[in-house]
Amino acid sequence: MPIAELNGAKLYYDIRGSGPETVVFAHGLLWSGEMFAEQVAALEKDYRCVTFDFRGQGRSAVTRDGYDMDTLAADAAALIESLHLGPCHVAGLSMGGFVAMRLAARRPDLVRSLILLETSAEAEPEENIPRYRVLNFVARWFGLGLVAGQVMPIMFGRKFLEDPKRQAERDRYRAALSANRRVGISRAVRGVIDRSAILPELNRIAAPTLVIVGDQDIATVPAKAERIRDAIRGAELVVIPGAGHSSTMEEPAAVTAAIRRFLANHGSRAA
Repeated sequence: MPIAELNGAKLYYDIRGSGPETVVFAHGLLWSGEMFAEQVAALEKDYRCVTFDFRGQGRSAVTRDGYDMDTLAADAAALIESLHLGPCHVAGLSMGGFVAMRLAARRPDLVRSLILLETSAEAEPEENIPRYRVLNFVARWFGLGLVAGQVMPIMFGRKFLEDPKRQAERDRYRAALSANRRVGISRAVRGVIDRSAILPELNRIAAPTLVIVGDQDIATVPAKAERIRDAIRGAELVVIPGAGHSSTMEEPAAVTAAIRRFLANHGSRAA
C-alpha cells in the first residue's frame, strides 16, 4: 500500500495510468479517493491519474491535528512535490475543492488547471453549523451508522436516492459512510465546519478553471458555483442535471465527459 509521509501525516495514494499529463483528485468529506473511481477508469488510458486520502479519512492515518483547510492544502502540495507531479491538473470535490482553490491561489507553480466540483469558496453558513455539530457529536461517540440516514440526503440528490434500480449502490455508499473511523472523521468534520472563506483569494487564480455542480446539490447549491465562476477570470461552469453533492458517483458519465472536454482544451497538447 503506497504511503507518503508528509507534514507529520501518513497519506495513502494511488497512481493509475502513465500519460504525459497528471490529474490529481482530491475527495470530499466522509469519502476517499474511491469517489473518483469512474473518472480514473475512463481517463487513465490518456492521463496519469492520482488519488489520495486526506488525513483521518480513507486509508490515511489519523493524526492528532492538522485538519484545517490550510494544512490540508499544504499536505496536497507536499504530495505533488514529493511525487514530482507538478504542474498538474487538480480536481477537488467539496472539501477537496476547498483545498484545490487554496492550492491554485497559493501554489500556482503546481497547478496546470483547476476542476472544482460541488464546492464553495465561502465559510460554512451559520445556519448549518448547529445541526452539523450535533451529527458530528453522534458520529464521534456512537459511529456514523446512527446518522447515515440523515447524511445520505445531504450527500446525494433526489434522482439517485429515489431510483429503485440503484438500491445496491445506495447500500454500498451508506456502508462506506458508516465505516469511517470515528476519531478521524470527527476531526475532519470540525475542519470543514470551522473553515475560513477562500473567496477573497480567488482573483489570484490564473489557471484555467472548470466549475461543476449538480442541479440537485443542496450542500453547496448551484449559486455558490456561480459565485466561484464569477470570481475566477475565464472560469467555465457546467451544471450536471440530476446530480446532487456526490456527482462523480451519481452521474459519473456526465462528469467524466465534462472533465475530458476541459482537459482536452487546456492540456499541454492543446496549449
